[in-house]
Amino acid sequence: MSNFYATEPDLDRFRNRILVAGAFVLLMFLVLLARFIYLQVIQHEYYTTRAESNRISLVPIIPNRGNIVDRNGTILARNYSAFTLEITPSKTQGLEKTIDGLAEIVEIQVKDRKRFKRLLEESRNFESIPIRTRLTDREVARFAANRYRFPGVEVKARLFRQYPEGTLAAHAIGYISRINQRDKEAIADQGQEANYKGTEHIGKSGLEANYEFELHGTAGHEQVEVDAGGRGIRVLSHTPPIPGNNLTLTLDAKLQAVAEEAFGGRRGSLTAIDPNNGAVLALVSSPSFDPSLFVDGIRFDDWDELNNNPDKPMLNRAIYSTHPPGSTFKPLMALAALTVGKRTPGQTIADPGFFNFGNRRFMDDKVGGHGPVDMYKSIVVSCNTYYYMLANDMGIDNIARFMGELGLGRKTEIDIPGEATGILPSPEWKQRRFKRKEQQKWYSGETISVGIGQGYNAYSTLHMAHALSNVLNYGKVFRPHLVNTITNPTTGEKRVIEPEPVRQINLKPEHVDIIRRAMTGVAKEGTSSKAFAGAPYTSGGKTGTAQVFSLKSGQKYVSGQLKEKLRDHSWYVAFAPAEQPRIVLAVMVENGPDREETGRPGTGSRGRGKRRTARGGESR
Repeated sequence: MSNFYATEPDLDRFRNRILVAGAFVLLMFLVLLARFIYLQVIQHEYYTTRAESNRISLVPIIPNRGNIVDRNGTILARNYSAFTLEITPSKTQGLEKTIDGLAEIVEIQVKDRKRFKRLLEESRNFESIPIRTRLTDREVARFAANRYRFPGVEVKARLFRQYPEGTLAAHAIGYISRINQRDKEAIADQGQEANYKGTEHIGKSGLEANYEFELHGTAGHEQVEVDAGGRGIRVLSHTPPIPGNNLTLTLDAKLQAVAEEAFGGRRGSLTAIDPNNGAVLALVSSPSFDPSLFVDGIRFDDWDELNNNPDKPMLNRAIYSTHPPGSTFKPLMALAALTVGKRTPGQTIADPGFFNFGNRRFMDDKVGGHGPVDMYKSIVVSCNTYYYMLANDMGIDNIARFMGELGLGRKTEIDIPGEATGILPSPEWKQRRFKRKEQQKWYSGETISVGIGQGYNAYSTLHMAHALSNVLNYGKVFRPHLVNTITNPTTGEKRVIEPEPVRQINLKPEHVDIIRRAMTGVAKEGTSSKAFAGAPYTSGGKTGTAQVFSLKSGQKYVSGQLKEKLRDHSWYVAFAPAEQPRIVLAVMVENGPDREETGRPGTGSRGRGKRRTARGGESR
């Protein structure tokens, strides 16, 4: 008969196993207890906060962007509220199916789908993206009745930017568009991330960009209690946003409109400045564009049309495009000659209609010349020969030094981005500009072309208006600016942008008066007298023509026989009233329209490097 009783060694092994198992179970309970204490005691505050944050949603409230108005109160940019239909992709039950279903309730066009697709690629999956903007009340009601069918879709009230005057002053005002990654980095660099929570648009150009943080305002927020589905139950607290500041400009919308209309769609620019304080009265770049196209995210077709347009409507010609100033440079040259003592007002030269320098002949615009020419007559009739001689006598260093003092070849620091520096030629500039040694050498013949505003000279209308303002203001330099006051819409407090002289140029008043008198003579009896015949006011000015290409020796310029892009650029600088100027302007029309005169003679000279302009004769 078998024995079923366990032996003593077997019992010992069994007891050890029980002890080990019991110890393991006890250890696990201790681990659980420790974890329980860690979570419930040590990490109590942390997880309480997490639980509270899951229960409470912090919803940012976007502030109302500030208005932009002209000096007389005409609204140039403002906000308005409208309803948008928005989709949160992560909450939908099939994105395409959802959009197709919505299209049965509200109108969704092909362009809306394309914009949504593009925004979807730029956004995160949990962000709401508009599929339709500016819903009508009827469309809002129709969606509300069918909302239960569309999880992840909701109607939101949003603020939209509006430019009531359309294309008027678009380059100065700029536009806003959706924030991209580069914008986010710039916001982070400025320490503004918290203030831009929920904000989807930012200024991209012009005043909208340069005064972004003034216009944006301060974001508010609401603490909203939500259920497990993320739906709001009640508002626990509300911190209202602070609207952005309003900008009042120095621009005159009526003057701006007249100036833009005068261009008639031609390419060119105009800058008008009050010389007494640097206030910009008009800033025209033609052709222009509609800033409203960018607010909702510009359509591909619209962007393609703007971007590939040969007339480049997005280019701010007034501050960025630079061209040789032609004869508008001559009054500045005359003032330089008086200042450095190279000429006196009554000193006369005999103009045979050309100036020989070495083996080259620089031609005047008038065959046979102008006869005896003093400084006054040189400006009134725009005598090239006078300034060929003057440039040769002064030398490039004196010219560059004086023009630099007037503000040419440097940025004016106007309060919109994108300003060009321009080109004030000098031996030092040429050494920086060109790489090869043979190109870096400055030739004396180049100085002669510089003297009539040709050669390497290249300035914008902003540069020329600023330089002339500095002259007429007897050397007192003001920074050109577009914003006059910044107003807090809540308190009404205004901050006036007080014009302060940047520096003082050492000019003798009697020298300035000589130049002013000669420029007044241009409008009375000179090259622009026909245009100002019968005007009820007295003005001063100077015409100018900038060559686009060099003519061969003996060849005549006939604009009607040339392709448009090869025609000369037309310049005019002016001021009024002549006795005490309150406005100075510079206007430039690219490849100006046909004109009766056909007498621009060739010089036989050719541009160096990449410059397209001639080194010689230039029409009035």
